Amino acid sequence: MWFYPLNTTGWLVTERGDVAHDEILAMRGITKTFPGVKALSDVNLSVRRGEIHAICGENGAGKSTLMKVLSGVYPFGTYEGDVVFEGEVQRFKDIRSSEAAGIVIIHQELALIPQLSIAENIFLGNEVRGRFGGIDWKAVNIKAIELMRRVGLNEDPTTPVSEIGVGKQQLVEIAKALSKDVKLLVLDEPTAALNETDSQHLLSLLDGLRTQGMSAIMISHKLNEIEQISDSITIIRDGQSIETMDVRADGVDEDRIIRAMVGRSLGSRFPDRTPQIGETFFEVRDWTVAHPTVPDRLVAKGSSFHVRRGEIVGFAGLMGAGRTELVRSLFGRSYGTYLSGQVFLDGKPVELKSVPAAIKAGLAYVTEDRKALGLNLLDDIKATTVAAALGKIARNGVLDERREASVAEEYRVSMRTKAPSVSEGVAKLSGGNQQKVVLSKWMFTGPELLILDEPTRGIDVGAKYEIYGIIHKLAEQGKGVIVVSSELPELIGLSDRIYTIFEGAVTGEVAREDATQETLMRLMTSNPRAARTGSHAAPATADAAALPTT
Repeated sequence: MWFYPLNTTGWLVTERGDVAHDEILAMRGITKTFPGVKALSDVNLSVRRGEIHAICGENGAGKSTLMKVLSGVYPFGTYEGDVVFEGEVQRFKDIRSSEAAGIVIIHQELALIPQLSIAENIFLGNEVRGRFGGIDWKAVNIKAIELMRRVGLNEDPTTPVSEIGVGKQQLVEIAKALSKDVKLLVLDEPTAALNETDSQHLLSLLDGLRTQGMSAIMISHKLNEIEQISDSITIIRDGQSIETMDVRADGVDEDRIIRAMVGRSLGSRFPDRTPQIGETFFEVRDWTVAHPTVPDRLVAKGSSFHVRRGEIVGFAGLMGAGRTELVRSLFGRSYGTYLSGQVFLDGKPVELKSVPAAIKAGLAYVTEDRKALGLNLLDDIKATTVAAALGKIARNGVLDERREASVAEEYRVSMRTKAPSVSEGVAKLSGGNQQKVVLSKWMFTGPELLILDEPTRGIDVGAKYEIYGIIHKLAEQGKGVIVVSSELPELIGLSDRIYTIFEGAVTGEVAREDATQETLMRLMTSNPRAARTGSHAAPATADAAALPTT
C-alpha cells in the first residue's frame, strides 16, 4: 500500500517526485463467508484515479468474489468491510446501483445477445428515448457510431453481434460500458479468448482510455500483458491480499508475480520430463471435412498426422485456422460433414462415426469451451466426473452411488481440485478447478488418446503447472496426448512434436528440438502446398513479422 502527501494542486506526490493520481477506490477489510468457506479474509485494495490496476492470483484465490462485492452482486450487508468509491462509503444493493455510481464490469463470458445488433447491445437496458417515451433508433445508431469510434470498431451499428468476431465483441462490451459514463472499468480475463492481434488492439485501447483519465481494474492470467499494461498489481492468495506492487518502481517481472501468487518459485514453467516414446498407434490420413452449414467451405483439407505411444503432440495455428474443427471432427465426427479420409488405431482402420464409438475406441476430447460443451453447470462434481463412463459404475443399468462418490473423491484428491466435497456444484468452482473436473471426467474413461483443446485457457500459472504434470503422467503411462493451444511457448514447452495448421490444412511438422516461435509462425501463416515440400523447413515465402490480422 502507498501513502502519499497532498500538494497544493490537490494531486498526490510520490517519493519518486512524479505526480500520482488520487484514490478512486478503496476496499478495506473485505471479508466474505459462504457456508463452511471463508472466500475473502480482510482483503484491502486501493486503485488510483487514471491507473490500470491488475489483480493477480490463482484460480479460487478470491478475485472474482472480490469483484462481485465491488459490483453489488454480493450486496451490502452480505460481507464485512467497506467499499469506498470517490471518497464515499458505498452500499450497493445490486449491479444497477454500482453502475449508477460509475463502476462497470465486463465478465469473461460476454453479456451480449447474438441476435441483436451492435447498437442494440450497446444500449441494452440503457435505451435512448424519444419525445414520447419510445426508443429513438436514429439517435441510438448515431450515438453507437460515436462510441464505436472511441473503441476503434469500424462496423455498421445495425450488424448483428453474431456476425462479428470475439475480439470485436469485446470492443462492443467496452463501448457499452462507455455509454454508461463509466469511471472505473473492471475487466475479467479480457484477452483470454483473443488472438495476439486482437489482444494488442484491446490493450492499446485501454492505454488510450487511461490517458483520458479513466481508471481500470484488470484480472488476467497472461502475466506478459499484465507487465505491459498495468501501473500497479495486487496479489490475492487464498482469499487474502498479499502484496501490492508498483510496476515502474518495484522492478516487477513475471517470476516475482508468480512467487507472490503461489507462495513459492516455480523454477520452471513446465515439470521435468524424459520422454519414452513408442510406436505409432493413432494415424489420420487425408482427412477432409466440410463446414456444417457452408458445404462449399472445407474446415479440414486432406490433413494427415500420427501420434505415438507416450508422445505429446501439439497443434499450432492462428484463430480460425481449423485446429478445433479438425479434432472435433475426428472425435465421433461431432463437427462438420465428413467427406473423406481414414483413421487407424494400432494399424487397423476404424470408423468413429459417433461420440460413443470414439469413447469406446479409447479417445477422449476436452473441449476448449468447458462451460458450454464440457460441463453441465447444474451438476455436481461427482455426477460430472463419471458422466462419460456411466457403464463403469452401474450394475444392471442402475447407478452405484457409493462408487460414484468414491471415484469422484479419488479424482478430487489426485487432481487437487479445490472444493469442500464432491457434492459441490461445478458452477461454483473457479475456472481452473472446473478444468480439473473436466479432465477427471475424461480420464475416468481410460483413454488411449486424450485430445486437449486449449487446456489452460483462463487458468493461472500454478494450475497450469499442475495440468502440465497430469499431461506428463498420461504420456508416461504410454498414452498419446494431443494438445491444441494458442500459446506457442506452451506448445514448445510441452510437445514432443508440433503440427501447424493453416486454412484447414496441416502445413508442417516440427520436432521439439527444432521448434521456435518464428518457425511455427511461418508455418502457421503459409501456403499449405508450399509447406508440404518439407516437414521441418519453413516456407521461404512466409514472413513471421508480417502476420495476417484475421
